[in-house]
Amino acid sequence: MSSSDIFIGETIGTAILILLGAGVCAAVTLKHSKAQNAGWVAISFGWGFAVLTGAYIAGGVSGAHLNPAVTIGLAIEGGTKWSDVPLYLASQLLGAMIGAVLAWLVYYGQFRAHLTDPAVLKAHTGDEGMVDPAAAPKAGPVLGVFSTGPEIRNAVQNVVTEIIATLVLVLAILTQGLNDKGNGLGALGALITALVVVGIGLSLGGPTGYAINPVRDLGPRIVHALLPLPNKGGSDWGYAWIPVVGPLIGGALAGGLYNLAFA
Repeated sequence: MSSSDIFIGETIGTAILILLGAGVCAAVTLKHSKAQNAGWVAISFGWGFAVLTGAYIAGGVSGAHLNPAVTIGLAIEGGTKWSDVPLYLASQLLGAMIGAVLAWLVYYGQFRAHLTDPAVLKAHTGDEGMVDPAAAPKAGPVLGVFSTGPEIRNAVQNVVTEIIATLVLVLAILTQGLNDKGNGLGALGALITALVVVGIGLSLGGPTGYAINPVRDLGPRIVHALLPLPNKGGSDWGYAWIPVVGPLIGGALAGGLYNLAFA
């Protein structure tokens, strides 16, 4: 694959992934959305379909990593050149930020209505005034649309959760090549990966919201910090390292485990 193939495929594919993934979170979260309060099952399937769509779009161009943890796992396994890794990661981060901006544009009216609603403000401040960053919860009123956060804030547990969930994802991707010809599953692989993501969301997503992808969390979190959202609260940078470090460790462990057990 050429450098331009990697850049174009990973940027567009990751942008679509985040557009649809952040989109389902916005749909479930924001007032005046037809899907408000649709729940965790909708979010899990929404993210699975987001992966499916992004992977189909980018698969024939860049291989559709769409996730630094996948890229690291494939580099350790040997399927991706280490010299290509920085370009993959930079393209994925750019795509994630673009996707988050697009999701904001789609739900622009809902964001404004939600963040200026007196009931929403009261829930986050205790009164009907502006959100006080010092008094508001560490997660802003709409940060969950963009990024993940733990239900119980325990750094060790949160990191371990992200490591295990990402290991499952990346190992499932790597073992798709274990057929009689060693050629992977082609387009069917994207569907299986999407279903794995749904399964991870339903089974392992409860503690942290299952980032399982560093740029899925970091890119939109940066956008949340930059966007002119009224009363948006903080971006919770104190937690931001966990959904980056955990998935990277999980991806690396999956690559090593693949080489030990399956290669």
